[in-house]
Amino acid sequence: MVFLFTIAVLMAMASIPSSRAFHIPAALSVRGNTRPSTAELQHKASLFYPTTSSSPSSSALGMATWSNGQAIQEYQDFLATGKSELDKADDGPSIIVQSSNPSNIIPLTDAINGLGRGDDVILTPNEPLPQSLGGRPSYPIYITLPPYELKEFIENLNDEWKARAEDFVFFSGTRVCGVVEPVLRKFGMCRDSMTQVVIGFTLPPPNSGLGGATRKPEDMACNIGADAMGEEKWAGESQACGKWNGAVASRLDSNGIRCKTVFYREWRRAMWERALYDAVWNVIGAVREEETDHADVAMFFDMEASDMMWELVNGLRGGLAVTLIYGFEDRLFSIAEMRGKDEPCELSDEMFDYLQNVFPGKCQMLLEYCNYAKDTRGLLKGAKVPPVPSQLSELPSLVKQGNLRADGVI
Repeated sequence: MVFLFTIAVLMAMASIPSSRAFHIPAALSVRGNTRPSTAELQHKASLFYPTTSSSPSSSALGMATWSNGQAIQEYQDFLATGKSELDKADDGPSIIVQSSNPSNIIPLTDAINGLGRGDDVILTPNEPLPQSLGGRPSYPIYITLPPYELKEFIENLNDEWKARAEDFVFFSGTRVCGVVEPVLRKFGMCRDSMTQVVIGFTLPPPNSGLGGATRKPEDMACNIGADAMGEEKWAGESQACGKWNGAVASRLDSNGIRCKTVFYREWRRAMWERALYDAVWNVIGAVREEETDHADVAMFFDMEASDMMWELVNGLRGGLAVTLIYGFEDRLFSIAEMRGKDEPCELSDEMFDYLQNVFPGKCQMLLEYCNYAKDTRGLLKGAKVPPVPSQLSELPSLVKQGNLRADGVI
């Protein structure tokens, strides 16, 4: 009995995650000549998936996670559909919506058009919609507007476009599209029926191909081996949910781009996983004095990236009831190592609110880097970067006065 009790205690101690010391920009690490092995990089996510933060506020965070009823509501909504499999529609002629401002037309417009069959129609917001396309009264309407135009676009929809809102297809991911969930949620457009896509393909700029043409997008999905069941594991693949998920997948598959069709709840996890990559890799690399690409961040600044990711992940769990799929750290490092060479780390004033300033919680390490980028490196000059939160200033006033009782009685 004593032997068994000792074994149990040792196993419990081994399961406790070690504390994570956050790096701050004042002590930015420098390039070294070595880096941890791949096995070591699978460290934190592969050995155990911590359920609480090692910070002093971990217990409060855990309470916030379980008190958020959003995940339960989404699951109830899913059960209410009575569907265990996705409805899939075929690809065909579609509408592609681009900005009416020529300077705001993003590479996504050419990418979606280039992946089609040459029968798509490109419109600007509120132009008359055709009654049918290719003999179909209903067709996908790809919204390829920059994120900072989405709110105005939805607010100013005319009646004709409002009636077709169920056919809209929205995009997330990469430095071009970022996170648009906060905008869509304000208008009730984050739900199972709404088509949304996580981008897992390149977005070539105009005139990047032969003869001045735009190159076709290429798949960015990474095969990272097999799981315990022998099934292939993938990182960075495109994912689609909603009414037109099948049409999106068909369009991408026909061009050699892997696309997974999923329900909204699973898609949302994939979207925030991609958001994690776009935010962390770009900010950690952009503050360096020397040019740094995504592969460099994975090679030389892996501990900083890992620490920042775990901080943001804990905020997602507590603030949005989003828990990323096990192994996210390994997948994101694989994307950087396999696809990140010559992918520059950049910060954009216009995209700051859709790439970095979108995560719930204090985001202390992320904000330390963003403020360092603005104050010291001269980046994000036009962005409103929130100040680094102070743990003391965020405590309830009674706590600061030394009263630890919730009822206010001394």
